[in-house]
Amino acid sequence: MSGDRTHVQAFFTARAAGWDAKFPDDGPAYAAAVAELGLRAGDRVLDAGCGTGRALTPLRAAVGPSGTVLGADLTPAMLEAAVRTGRDGAGRLLLTDVAALPLRAESLDAVFAAGLVAHLPDPVAGLRELARVVRPGGTLALFHPIGRAALAARQGRRLTPDDLRAEDNLGPLLARSGWRMTSYADEDDRFLALAVRGR
Repeated sequence: MSGDRTHVQAFFTARAAGWDAKFPDDGPAYAAAVAELGLRAGDRVLDAGCGTGRALTPLRAAVGPSGTVLGADLTPAMLEAAVRTGRDGAGRLLLTDVAALPLRAESLDAVFAAGLVAHLPDPVAGLRELARVVRPGGTLALFHPIGRAALAARQGRRLTPDDLRAEDNLGPLLARSGWRMTSYADEDDRFLALAVRGR
């Protein structure tokens, strides 16, 4: 997938209305990934590239009524789909580019990002922006409900050595962006890399 912003917007606009119907069984995988983020009641968390908001409900459950849940996405049609499902009740939706967030530095405890990295025009700059808005010691979850090989097969492509999500590439990419990778799982039924924001 190209990281060009216009291309990304066009791709997701065309698919927004049917997105949840195409992937109806992903809910438990999202909930399990959110659980591994280690959120506590009262935490402030961002779902970066939230799409139709499938992570917003488990994020709200994790931080409770005293916490803050934000969902940011570049594509209006995806946010409109989130509103139609009522997921906007779990968090505040922001129409924005995650590479230029309208948030104060160190204002969040964590970021959850499903399928985001491949869509960033400049992955280092995008991940650095996520680090900017997270407090030192805060956490990042890079998630996908299926692993890299299963995703490549679904998309009719081969895995290549330059795949950003390969462990040998992702660790250094995160390090250059202000994060330290703490765990990495790439299995048929999920991809989840966790990282901690440096001091």
